[in-house]
Amino acid sequence: MSDLPQVYRHYDLLFTPRLISKLRNLRGEQWAELIDQLATLPETHPDALAFSMMMIKLGNCLSCDMDSYRAQRGCSVCSQHTVASFKGSDNQLFRRYQTAKKVVAQHLNEPALPKAA
Repeated sequence: MSDLPQVYRHYDLLFTPRLISKLRNLRGEQWAELIDQLATLPETHPDALAFSMMMIKLGNCLSCDMDSYRAQRGCSVCSQHTVASFKGSDNQLFRRYQTAKKVVAQHLNEPALPKAA
């Protein structure tokens, strides 16, 4: 890792739970409360994962690559812009989060895949 230029050392292409707290003051009071709750959770907590999944979809992170303008600005700035510029209501964001929570719960409850022989 020390051979990489400084700019690439802490480089994310997907929204990660460690960025959740940076989104606190971008919407209403309910949003801030949700962010406060999520920011205290471990990164592997299902609710943090669900929020990250919601942000990945909302910000279209899967289409990001290292040479894109979005990536060069960084995930923190991009995610803040994504939330701040979301045209829907806070309730619509909460519904998206609730949907993501259901998807994560479904995946966590699925039986493990059998090991390859």
